Amino acid sequence: MGYWASSRKRFLTNKLGVCCLGIIVFLVFIAVFADVLAPYNPDVQQLSSKLQAPSAQHIFGTDEFGRDICSRIIYGCRISLSCGVVAQGIALVIGFFAGVFAGYMGGRVDAIISFIIQVFSSFPFLLFAMLIIFVMGPGLVNLYIALGLLMWTSTARLIRGDVMHIKRAEYIQSCILSGGKSWRIIMKHLLPNCVSTFIVVSTLGIPSAILSEATLSFLGLGVQPPLSSWGQMISAAQPYIQSHTYYSVIPGIAIIITVMAFNLLGDALRDALDPKLKQ
Repeated sequence: MGYWASSRKRFLTNKLGVCCLGIIVFLVFIAVFADVLAPYNPDVQQLSSKLQAPSAQHIFGTDEFGRDICSRIIYGCRISLSCGVVAQGIALVIGFFAGVFAGYMGGRVDAIISFIIQVFSSFPFLLFAMLIIFVMGPGLVNLYIALGLLMWTSTARLIRGDVMHIKRAEYIQSCILSGGKSWRIIMKHLLPNCVSTFIVVSTLGIPSAILSEATLSFLGLGVQPPLSSWGQMISAAQPYIQSHTYYSVIPGIAIIITVMAFNLLGDALRDALDPKLKQ
């Protein structure tokens, strides 16, 4: 049985991992079809209906401007998932090339890249993100860039380790000694062998980006009104946390479910793709 077939078999035996995959697929469905699924326009204000408790008309209630919380949760799912995917995509690209060049070239190149990784890793993540957002200005696109620029270090470390291990293989040494071009060796031989690492890193990195987006939006440095964001909703609900608890609890539950689903799926994929478990 091939590597991917055996990995798929191991993953399918993990019921919790399969369940989390189903939850993520459902969340992606909500994000893609938010325009159809949302019962109301999330930005339309109706002050006569403000701070209504959950009811048949508004299943999650309304906020301080009379906006439907359910609709804003649905659109917030789109914001959170897009932030996680785009930020992690940026981190993967930077981390891959940094890790490959460090592991493949070695020597001074490895020392310089490793030093840069250490510098980025030495700063508190949230404070560094706040600094970048403060310089670039708040907004969704700047949030993508800031998180992507800060999340690449863990990817680079893992890819560097993989490349240093794979580079010792006889077929790689044969390609190098025969005069094969470095870019061709990287793209044809090293990249395919890093796919499993990409999958695991992405699945575990996306929830980190979602939490960071929620935190920065909560602090007013992330997604800006009128866009819907779970972190922003929790921030806006602070004055009403005792009188209208549902307002802050519902987006909090959405964040917990999403982050837990990605983390547990990442653990399941790591176990399934671990070569040491290959039968």
